[in-house]
Amino acid sequence: MSEWAANDLVLGIDAGNTKTIALIADTSGTVRGYGRAGPSNIYVQPEQALRHLEDAVAAAKTNAGVGREPLQAVTLSATGADWPEDFTLLESELRRWHWAKRQQVVNDAVGALRAGSLEGLGVAVACGTSAGIAARSADGRVWHSSYWQEPEGAEELARVALRAVYRAELGIDPPTQLTNRVLAHFEMPSVEALLHSFTGRTQTAPAHLGRLARVLLDAAAAGDPTSFRLVQKHGAALGDYALAAAGKVNLSGDYLLTTSGGVMRHPSPILREALMARVQESCPDVRWQASHHEPVFGALLLALELAGCVISPALFGRLEETCPDDSLFLT
Repeated sequence: MSEWAANDLVLGIDAGNTKTIALIADTSGTVRGYGRAGPSNIYVQPEQALRHLEDAVAAAKTNAGVGREPLQAVTLSATGADWPEDFTLLESELRRWHWAKRQQVVNDAVGALRAGSLEGLGVAVACGTSAGIAARSADGRVWHSSYWQEPEGAEELARVALRAVYRAELGIDPPTQLTNRVLAHFEMPSVEALLHSFTGRTQTAPAHLGRLARVLLDAAAAGDPTSFRLVQKHGAALGDYALAAAGKVNLSGDYLLTTSGGVMRHPSPILREALMARVQESCPDVRWQASHHEPVFGALLLALELAGCVISPALFGRLEETCPDDSLFLT
């Protein structure tokens, strides 16, 4: 690949808790290559996280036919980019790897926010395995929730569902449809067996706990009062933090709130409606829009902006047209 061609390319990376995705696009908005690797949260397994970042980018460069010459710009949107020392570490690694002439690191919630709309302004609530919220105002101020975030994502909803089943079994709370649904999900004969599987000294806890969130959301949609209450409570809590994020960048009045992540994509609107009801109690003019793009799409847009590109409707549309299909992102 020629030097001119490398100068015409940018790299966007989404470093997540379950996977790492890298996309390479040219400055017209055409996606030229993609790569995927394992999780890359530096708080979990730092060395493995960095290796997965390298693997995802290597795969994207191979897929795009890119050699070793640096690209125009790279944006790393990372779970685990929380405190100043995290940014220092990741920025240092980007310089060492020298994937691009210009580089930046943002928290993954900021990447999700940029992916949510053409302008990339307002508030984004990302709720997947975990949760994160970011806000950006027209004057350039940006804030992300990071470790301020209290209501989390699928894994917290799963723990809430388990707690509800245990309390119902003890008669502390009323019976719930969740009991049979959760037992069926884990293929357990009784609630006691379920509790033992998670807490027994010699037991190995069931894997993929976060998948239980769908069971809770399904039960809420089916009209189970306990599940409905839990989902509404969680949505309202997310709404509180969305309002706090807006306040941090002085957003008020008419602004856009986008939602993304696997939990938010559940067919039932209960969680999202509870979130918006809480937000609109204080800010009735806030508009909602589902983000139709993966967070790496936002990282790519930020990389294009870093390279000096103006994100026009035509460029945005070209990225949408050439982005890989959903199979790349399934977890």
